[in-house]
Amino acid sequence: MWLRRDLRLDDNSALYHALRNNKNVQPLFIFDIEILNKLEDKHDRRVDFIHKSLVKLNNELKELGSTLWVEHGAPMEVYKKLASTYKIKNVYTNHDYEPYANERDGQIKKSLTSKKITFESFKDQCIFEKDEVLKDDGKPYTIFTPYSRKWKQKLNDFYLSSYPCKKYYKNFSKQKPKKIISLKEIGFEETDIKIEPPKPSKELIKHYKETRDFPSVAGTSRLSMHLRFGTISIRKLAKWAMPLNEQYLNELIWRDFYMMILHHFPKVVDTCFKKDYELIDWRNNEEEFKRWCDGTTGYPIVDAGMRELNNTGFMHNRIRMVVASFLTKHLLIDYKWGEAYFAQKLNDFDLSANNGGWQWAAGCGCDAAPYFRVFNPYEQTKKFDADLKYIKKWVPEYAELTYPKPIVDHKFARERVLSVYKTALQNARS
Repeated sequence: MWLRRDLRLDDNSALYHALRNNKNVQPLFIFDIEILNKLEDKHDRRVDFIHKSLVKLNNELKELGSTLWVEHGAPMEVYKKLASTYKIKNVYTNHDYEPYANERDGQIKKSLTSKKITFESFKDQCIFEKDEVLKDDGKPYTIFTPYSRKWKQKLNDFYLSSYPCKKYYKNFSKQKPKKIISLKEIGFEETDIKIEPPKPSKELIKHYKETRDFPSVAGTSRLSMHLRFGTISIRKLAKWAMPLNEQYLNELIWRDFYMMILHHFPKVVDTCFKKDYELIDWRNNEEEFKRWCDGTTGYPIVDAGMRELNNTGFMHNRIRMVVASFLTKHLLIDYKWGEAYFAQKLNDFDLSANNGGWQWAAGCGCDAAPYFRVFNPYEQTKKFDADLKYIKKWVPEYAELTYPKPIVDHKFARERVLSVYKTALQNARS
């Protein structure tokens, strides 16, 4: 059983099928060097989160008389080594929808099949995937609202029911406990990340619609990192939250929507969903980009968001929209620069949602905000941080003379971006 984005024993689709149909099921995790080598920061909270989650998993397996194998290397090489050492009958895993993962899994499946080892993959990280929610004409949706309507129509208890893995725990391989490879051995350091998921109360979910936009309020579930690495089950979460608040359920549907978009339109990884927007004449000023990254733009709400991200790996969703709009619209910097920065920093980084969110903000994605919608940072502050609680926390010097003047005048920036976008779209049509 190859664990990846599903770091739990409970309600795990592939694990259930592996345990139910086999004896001697051996859980395996591979620290994939293809992914790790691209991470520059060796204090990466995500790698530490995975490592701590694996230690926890190993302790759970120890209680069951089994253990977790953790390998470090290129997955293809790991499987070649394992196949030559052990008599492997099948490999079970859960689907991943990212282009690199698809290619990797395809190659491994081919290699294993040639050795008469079956490779089976299952749906686990979303409620509906790939072709499960389509338009009546069989084409994929590209607008969220009709997609979500169809999603909700299709939903029933079958899609939310948990996989009873516990019933078959006796089929784990019996192994002496193995010590897990240390973080240091894979070239990373320990961080301040905690792995215990927060327990959102029913009250929080009930009032989610009213509180979710205020960054100084604990009004969101803070479970995105746990969903990203599968330490909690999307089915259990959706089932629990569904009767409490439809707005919260919609946020889970957005996850499915963007994964579906990535599956049907993998080009979005490198290009705008709306190809006309490829002609935008970005300014891409490196000094201004650095000020945006460092949180020194002179716009307190933007700077607070960037400092929160840099210091914690987390950024409130409302603020993600504000800082993304600012980078693309006020500074006219290519959304791909911001997307890459978030990919480096966000604890809950997920390619499909990150790409979808950035293209939404830049106006070039599917179902994007229209290009003439330019978030006004002052208005956003008035609406969502009126008492400046959030700003005071992250930009305590905002009212002092030492605080930088705004990097660009809002009115000027708005007129400039509208002109640049308009020209690009006219050129695309001529």
